[in-house]
Amino acid sequence: MDNETTTGHVTRKAVLRAALAAGIAAPTVLMGVPALARTLTAGETAPPLTPECDDGDDPTVPQTEGPYFKPNSPLRNSLLESGTVGVRLTVSGYVFGLACRPIAGALLDFWQADTNGAYDNTGFRFRGHQFTDAQGAFRLTTIVPGLYPGRTRHLHVKVQAPGRPVLTSQLYFPGEPRNNTDTIFDARLLMSVRDAGTAKEAAFDFVLNVPQNPGPSPTATATTRPPGGSWAAGTAYRAGDRVTYGGPAYVCLQAHTGQAGWEPPNVPALWRAV
Repeated sequence: MDNETTTGHVTRKAVLRAALAAGIAAPTVLMGVPALARTLTAGETAPPLTPECDDGDDPTVPQTEGPYFKPNSPLRNSLLESGTVGVRLTVSGYVFGLACRPIAGALLDFWQADTNGAYDNTGFRFRGHQFTDAQGAFRLTTIVPGLYPGRTRHLHVKVQAPGRPVLTSQLYFPGEPRNNTDTIFDARLLMSVRDAGTAKEAAFDFVLNVPQNPGPSPTATATTRPPGGSWAAGTAYRAGDRVTYGGPAYVCLQAHTGQAGWEPPNVPALWRAV
């Protein structure tokens, strides 16, 4: 969920996430990506702590499954049914392994309370599982859960890479008053949430304990200037810097050094058209 380091530089995982969304091959976008500092953040048998990706990003921590998990949930990426009441919520993200490479076919099993804070223990309302696509991405359509007694708002989830142990955890909403009093709440599991009209959109990336080939080693990239543009690989950009590329103008969102493959149209995590 975290994209920026304490030094203001974008993380390796954030760049990969942006590249996946833009349809760029992972080996290409990872060329020249440096090791970066830890990101900014604000606590059956439970699995051990999930190790970090090699960009130093925060691990996905395990949490109790609570009393209301049910196996054999239906295969679906939308928990909405006819007559569903509540604020619509879309949660999207990626599942990564130890080298920050996406994991295809990972299982995600979600369950939650309804808008009144009640769990369906007789059927499968607000319960469902899905699998990540070839890019390691998932997308869940549901509602913002209500407040369960003694708890802040949260989503339950189990995540499992093919043939690997299950990670059981929970996802949280920023700005909730009960975050300060819920003894289970962990700020490392906060989703990024924004308003989308009358609905809300959230994002969270999972990191699982799955060994992976780290991919291409960092390589030096010659400074190049695209025809008709001021953007150049090898240039250190600061947030707020403006460049042109192929005609359109862009503003820098996060401090970084330009790399081949990170041209402004390719990485919306770094550049916004103006």
